[in-house]
Amino acid sequence: MSQTVCYCKNVDEITIVSAIRAGAKDLKTIKEMTGACTGNRCKELNPKGSCCSADIAAILARELNQKPVSGCSCCDDDNK
Repeated sequence: MSQTVCYCKNVDEITIVSAIRAGAKDLKTIKEMTGACTGNRCKELNPKGSCCSADIAAILARELNQKPVSGCSCCDDDNK
């Protein structure tokens, strides 16, 4: 069983990795392909009490061998 990354939309790590392997190279594309990081209840639903975008950025960095980019983008209405 894969670990949940986005608790608002119930998206797990396997789904995010699959999107990356299918061509996603950034958070915007991950959002479009998986629906992850498009909710607005992260701080309430995520056991960490934070937005999932940092976790998604870490997965992107790991899978693409890049430096992680941080910052919350799913809890801000301007970034949906």
